[in-house]
Amino acid sequence: MNQINLFIELTRLKKPIGFMLLFWPCAWGLTLAYNFRDNLKNYFFFLILFFLGSILMRSAGCIVNDILDKEFDAKVFRTKNRPIASGRVSVKLGIFYSILLCFLALLVLLNFNLFTIILALGSMPLAFTYPLMKRFTYWPQLFLGITFNYGLILGWTAINGKVEIVTILFYIGAIFWTLGYDTIYGYQDIKDDEIIGLKSTSIKFKGKAKKFLYLCYTFVIIFFVAGGVKMNFHFSYYLLILIPFMHLFFYQIKIFDLKNPSSCLNAFKSNNFFGLIIFLNILIVKIL
Repeated sequence: MNQINLFIELTRLKKPIGFMLLFWPCAWGLTLAYNFRDNLKNYFFFLILFFLGSILMRSAGCIVNDILDKEFDAKVFRTKNRPIASGRVSVKLGIFYSILLCFLALLVLLNFNLFTIILALGSMPLAFTYPLMKRFTYWPQLFLGITFNYGLILGWTAINGKVEIVTILFYIGAIFWTLGYDTIYGYQDIKDDEIIGLKSTSIKFKGKAKKFLYLCYTFVIIFFVAGGVKMNFHFSYYLLILIPFMHLFFYQIKIFDLKNPSSCLNAFKSNNFFGLIIFLNILIVKIL
């Protein structure tokens, strides 16, 4: 039982916000592409596959992140008790777990078409080098956005077998979304990160945090609206998008206090609601 608990702690399974933020872009891409006049069983089958893949890949990513950041995590108050940083799980065992999780994710991936499989495998270098970026650039959140929202493209190609301009529009919008919410997340550790020499957009825009968030979230809405126009969505889509708009600008940014780690975490976690609302918006207009 102790090993099971350590595995759950290592993979953050008790913190579902991580794999949900990975899952929502997949669900958006799949729903954008799917023809709901077809058999709905296929839609739900793919949705379940993406959900399982999100859990498996996020879990593997957490382990790789903890292995690469072992020395840094030990110096940060919030992360010093993580299983690998604290020595409760060895690096060798962590590598074994991550390989096993990647193998299970591969079994899930093999259910998709060849183009989607190739695209997904091509994203692996991004997924496993992201933890290194904060050593070299103030923009690791941008790399996370490129990686974390890749599932939006995979969701689309799982149905259509090709990448189109509308996919790119929503993908870019999702990248700005991640750039915003992970900047908020980074303010939890900003004091420790500055001491040990790590970089992030949280540090780069420390004096202009809310201005930077307003900019990021403005681009989110612009690209999501542009994607809706390209999809010839019903007018209701643009009315419904007011809900996530208000959530980003009048809830997240309002409660966000960069000096209060608790408010940063609450604002970050609320992005699960944003992901759900965008999913429901797309689903509603696709079914209409």
